[in-house]
Amino acid sequence: MQLYCIQINEPMSQKSDELISHLKSLANPEDVEGMARFGVGGENVLGIRIPVLRKLAKAHRNDHQLASALWASGIHEARILASMIDDPKQVTEAQMESWVSDFDSWDVCDQVCMNLFDRHPLAYEKALEWSQREEEFVKRAGFSMMASLVLHDKKADDSAFEPFFERIQAGAQDERNFVKKAVNWALRQIGKKRSGLSSRCVQLAQKLAESESKSARWVGKDALREFEKKGIV
Repeated sequence: MQLYCIQINEPMSQKSDELISHLKSLANPEDVEGMARFGVGGENVLGIRIPVLRKLAKAHRNDHQLASALWASGIHEARILASMIDDPKQVTEAQMESWVSDFDSWDVCDQVCMNLFDRHPLAYEKALEWSQREEEFVKRAGFSMMASLVLHDKKADDSAFEPFFERIQAGAQDERNFVKKAVNWALRQIGKKRSGLSSRCVQLAQKLAESESKSARWVGKDALREFEKKGIV
């Protein structure tokens, strides 16, 4: 694929309109059908794969205004692209709250957390805050943030992740599929990436596996299977 680049001196509305038009030209109905099978659907889905979006993002890094315009379009892939090009230094708490309230699919949720929000100074605070919210994708965002922080914040001390355990134990009780899978993701990442916390993750997984909650049992048993494969148990 040829790298698509908009001229820097173009007006913002023209830049965003041209980029959105380009995204629409890349629409793939077959991939839209495939995404629907994995729980991603809606009128605003174009079926553009993540690697394609990443190539497009290279020409527009740290363009906060363009990211805002792309997000406002409501187009699924434009919002993922927005998370790839936005400048975390210009992201405000108000923007984080606005965007998280717009989440309507697990992949937009995870991409925004992994590409942008986990680099924000409020990342740890929002992970804990959102993991207690009731809205399905806001709550998922809390646990996606936890998993993303474990993956990307390699300089953090283990103590930075300790508050996550209480939230994981509570969140594991949530029967909603998109929530419990993010809870499981967070637990597995801490166990695999933080050797100093691995034994604690195993203990929590064992406790969850014996829970009366069907969701918690799944979270615990699935995490234990992966820990066993990695030789952590």
